[in-house]
Amino acid sequence: MTQSPRSGPAFVPSRNPLPKPDPVAAIVVGAGLGGLAAAMRLGAKGYRVTVIDKLDKPGGRASSISKGGHRFDLGPTIVTVPQGLRDLWAVCGRSFDRDVKLVPMDPFYEIRFKDGETFTMRQSEAAMRDEVARISPGDLGGYEKFLNDAEKRYDFGYEDLGRRPMNKLWELIKVLPRFAVLRADKSVYAHAASRVKDDHLRFALSFHPLFIGGDPFHVTSMYILVSHLEKAFGVHYAMGGIQAIASAMVKVIEEQGGKVRLREEVDEILAENNRVSGVRLASGEVLPAAVVVSNADAGHTYDRLLRNRFKWRWTPEALKRRRWSMGLFVWHFGTKGTAKMWQDVGHHTVVVGPRYKGHVHDIFMRGHLAKDMSLYVHRPSVTDPSVAPRGDDTFYALSPVPHLGHEGVDWSVEADRYRDRVAEVLEQRLIPGFREKLTESVVFTPETFRDRYLSPYGSGFSIEPRILQSAWFRPHNVSEELPGLYLAGAGTHPGAGVPGVLGTAEVLAQLVPDAPKAMAQTAKQRMAAE
Repeated sequence: MTQSPRSGPAFVPSRNPLPKPDPVAAIVVGAGLGGLAAAMRLGAKGYRVTVIDKLDKPGGRASSISKGGHRFDLGPTIVTVPQGLRDLWAVCGRSFDRDVKLVPMDPFYEIRFKDGETFTMRQSEAAMRDEVARISPGDLGGYEKFLNDAEKRYDFGYEDLGRRPMNKLWELIKVLPRFAVLRADKSVYAHAASRVKDDHLRFALSFHPLFIGGDPFHVTSMYILVSHLEKAFGVHYAMGGIQAIASAMVKVIEEQGGKVRLREEVDEILAENNRVSGVRLASGEVLPAAVVVSNADAGHTYDRLLRNRFKWRWTPEALKRRRWSMGLFVWHFGTKGTAKMWQDVGHHTVVVGPRYKGHVHDIFMRGHLAKDMSLYVHRPSVTDPSVAPRGDDTFYALSPVPHLGHEGVDWSVEADRYRDRVAEVLEQRLIPGFREKLTESVVFTPETFRDRYLSPYGSGFSIEPRILQSAWFRPHNVSEELPGLYLAGAGTHPGAGVPGVLGTAEVLAQLVPDAPKAMAQTAKQRMAAE
């Protein structure tokens, strides 16, 4: 497994016992949305929580970079299940809507195909029927069947399996008949193709797994539930970007008496008497804890943070056998004086390349950096003026690419070339003349994801969500390798995406016992006095 660069000195495990951890002390490794949500839920259970993150801002992949008056939101750009955030805040006795302003998107996004056809996604059922009928009238009945299929999978896969622990094999065995009835063995694309015949609609109904790191031609059809999520809950943008949500989460944690320590990296998760006892930072500082939650990538957690511990399931060899999600090439850029240009370009646009199946095969199976591409383009400045100087625009263009485990792509050479090819597609298909208006520019490649987020192989979304890498087959929210260790984030159950990583914290909270009441009360009184 490709290792992330180490920081700090090389430590030898001490034979001297560590300080006995306070029973109400909990540490969360990583301030991504999953880790912050876990910290909030642990705080609500009476723990005194410390969150450690190597970045300078909270949010992990949902953090941001500011440059030249532009705020570049680095990760997720939409919220599809606002109720999940409202429930999280309510558990902590607070109101999400008082802390963060969500704006509903209408339309959700526009898909632009190479042949000039478009598909505009909206929440209105009537508008969507009209859109499908405009493209392919004969597919309207199949489209409605597809939505019914998506709702059934949402009820089972999201509201049932996705909101409860799946760390026991019996939990999987019990639901196998339901998996069979719902044909979970079929891929997302195969299911879409069985319902509609038009290629434009097949793409529009099947591309969503790419947003959580999955190959639509191999990921289980359970993930068509995303179509129901959009229809039922809408697509929203957080004013201030997803960074605003992460910052609001930090505020809740601090008001609970917890701490968030940035620009510090956890080097190792420690154990005493076959139970978690805390963490060691790259600086050498040891922080005792009775509970440790790792929001680091599951691969990094087991391969790096538990490197001095014997592992029976998540060994380096087992991790190498996993199929990892694709890498991402993301170009963040600003343009000068363009706020009133390109009036037909909205907040979210998907620019589809000439190939679908072949291109996806190049990315996931061949590991080949193809010349053609499909792009997701984010233009938040049409909704949120705070992302750019007055009159200017902020964009990002995202292209799925092979992860680093495939080898053969030298990003120190290819990054500039690939950015130029992205620019050509944007010029020709979406925002002509933008290169003359360019100001700021920030490029992320899979190497950036490896180094910045400590992602194995620079993968964009951890382990790919195939059927035999989901639910019980995925790294569990409670570690079987070390009692007292729990996992949150995209690499564990239920998976990637904002609703998914928030769901990992919800599941995790069902597994962590409440803090001892007397000790928790004493800790609260001590914090109040401080």
